Amino acid sequence: MAEPSLSSTRAGRRPEGLMRLLLLAALAAPLLVLVAVFGTRFGLWSANFGLEMLTLKIGRILAFAGLAAALVAVLLAFRDMKRRGLYATAALVVAGATVATFQVQERRFAVPGDNDVTSDPAEPPAFSRAMQALRIGADRTASVGCEGLVSVPHQVAPETASAALEAAGFTVRGAAAFRADGSKEGFWFGLTHDAAVRIRPGRTDVRVAARRDVKVGDEACRLAKAVAAGLKP
Repeated sequence: MAEPSLSSTRAGRRPEGLMRLLLLAALAAPLLVLVAVFGTRFGLWSANFGLEMLTLKIGRILAFAGLAAALVAVLLAFRDMKRRGLYATAALVVAGATVATFQVQERRFAVPGDNDVTSDPAEPPAFSRAMQALRIGADRTASVGCEGLVSVPHQVAPETASAALEAAGFTVRGAAAFRADGSKEGFWFGLTHDAAVRIRPGRTDVRVAARRDVKVGDEACRLAKAVAAGLKP
């Protein structure tokens, strides 16, 4: 039996090399997101650049380009499923999951919201001195109300306020007779939200404010309502 020629062997390797390139194209977006996350975490660039530019803009373009590459890989795989099927399947799964994740996050970030919300816009709860020291250089937008966030119509114990902060994912930074403070750091880009609970006779109010001027939809409002829910009897 005649052995395959060198030219035919090279011709057989070319489609396999192309499939690898298509798989790498599908992986480009998630790899860029990892670079953006670690770069932000290690202070190589700002959260605005890492999240808004690298992830939500450039990453989104690469995600849809990766999906197109995955579809090309699927079409090529029909000619030789044995050698190309694994590449095509991996590319399609990665690209599909990446695009779906981007779509979900974009809808989340597109929800109108403010970075500093409170249940008492007329007189927002103040952060303690220790919290103010942590918030040096933080976003200084005015506190506003948000839909569904209202004052709790009774006085709570500081222990109850601390427990409500912890239940909402905050780390308690301090508590006294008429207040409690906490902070919550985001898992991916390290975006931090600070919370203050002000306790008065017959009324308890909540404030949640982001430290950085990065738009993340209604995250501050969602966190504030979670704290307020823990204050209710």
